[in-house]
Parts: sequence; C-alpha cells; structure tokens
Amino acid sequence: MCLSQIAKHSVDLAEVVVEAEIFPKIVTCLKDMDSLVRRNAATCIREVVKHTPELAQLVVNAGGHAAVIAHISKAKGASRLPGIMTLGYVAAFSQTLSLTIIVAQGILPLKNALIEEQEDHIKAAAAWSLGQIGRHTPDHAKALAQADIFRRLVEVYVNPQSSPDLKTKTQRALKSVLQKCTYLPALEPLLHTTPEKILKYVVHQFAKVLPNNPKARKSFVQSKGLQKVQELKQSKNQALTEYIKTINDCYPPEIVQYYSPNYAETLLQRLDDGEEKAE
Repeated sequence: MCLSQIAKHSVDLAEVVVEAEIFPKIVTCLKDMDSLVRRNAATCIREVVKHTPELAQLVVNAGGHAAVIAHISKAKGASRLPGIMTLGYVAAFSQTLSLTIIVAQGILPLKNALIEEQEDHIKAAAAWSLGQIGRHTPDHAKALAQADIFRRLVEVYVNPQSSPDLKTKTQRALKSVLQKCTYLPALEPLLHTTPEKILKYVVHQFAKVLPNNPKARKSFVQSKGLQKVQELKQSKNQALTEYIKTINDCYPPEIVQYYSPNYAETLLQRLDDGEEKAE
C-alpha cells in the first residue's frame, strides 16, 4: 500500500516506484491468495499507469493489463474498483493502448461490473472506463457495440435508481463512443429505446453515414429507422432537427411522406377533397 501512496502524487514518484523494479513482480500479487494483497497490488498499478502513456505502456509490456483484467473478472465490490480504473487510465492515453485492452478481452469484465455491481460509484467507474476504450476510432466503438455495451449503458442511464453521478458518467461514455460509431446495425435498435438526450447522438451518426451509403439507406428503411426519425420531427432540439433533415434529404420525398406519422390522414384528406370536387 505504501508504494501506491508514493506513486499517486507525481510522475517522478511513480517513476521512482517503477525504477525500484516492482514490475513484473507486483503483477504476480494480483494472483495472491489474500484478497487485500490483490486489491493493494491493483491500486499500486493504477497509481502508476495514470500518469503518462510511457508508464502505462511499461505496465502493458509487463503483462499488467491482462493480469488486471483477470483480477476484475473474479473480484467483486470495492476490490474490483482499482482494476476497473486502471483499464480506463491505460485506454485513455492512445488508440494503441486502448486496443491492447480490447484484444485482451477487457470489455466483458467491465460490462459485467456495470451490470452486476451494487454500488453506483463502481458502476460509474466501469462506464467511464468503457468510454475511454471506445472513444478513439470507429473500430474501437464497434468493439463496444458488438459487446452490447450501448444498450447496457442506456439501461443504467434511464434507471430511476441510478445516482446523478452515474447518469452523468453513462451519458458521457455514450456520447464519446457514439460519436465514433459507424456500425449502424448496433445503432438502429437504439432509435427505439433511447431517451432524446442520448438519441441526438445516435441520429447524428446516421446523418453522417447514410448520405454516402446506399445499402445502409435501404436497411434504415427496413428497420423502421426512417419511420422513427419522422416521429421525432417535432423535437425542439435544433441539432436533432438538422440531423433529421440531412437524413430525409437522402430519400425521395414520397418515401419520407409515406413514413410520416400523418401520412394516413393526408391520404384521407386527399380522398375527401377528391369527392368534394366530384360533387
């Protein structure tokens, strides 16, 4: 625990801890029989990696990230927290370091913590770390999408029992990752289940991709995405309104009209108008 206290204060002190050649020795402590030893080892690793990408890379080179992933896969509660934060710190520095977390199967234990943990601050840490992993590129975001992370984050966000901080962390994670996601099959279900505060990020991605992707435009109609978008036209959110216009401009006007909520009433009105003229 003393090493953790030293390392947390500054980069220089963290480097002193590293120069004491604690790696990879401390990594083996994550497998110790004593739960307190495992937790303290994870805390020490966290305090080292958070300072610089070089220190994070050193820990990765020593296999620390894989050992932390194995640790949080088995740990529960507070013992899990330092390992969860470690993965977020490592992933935050660069897309390469984030990829090492993805390749080492680090998304699943973070997802499990988000779902299983009882304490909101641990759930919030998991949400934050997932956001750091997925925010770099479309491929990073796709890895989260394929693991069904978006739906899980939305579930936490809309849960009335979630604390304000947890809601904030999940919203930020969703925003940062959704803005990179171009994997539309994962976004289509969110159109029907996501509150407007998050939905605008989803619609924005469709507005980015659909103009240049004919196949995606067809899928968007078949999944009832175009119909859902028409139901959002009355939104007072200016950005969302602009995204909807961009999407609608990808389709012939008659198709947009067909999927508009008032289409049936419009047809009936035309029928009534025609009968009046005939009389």
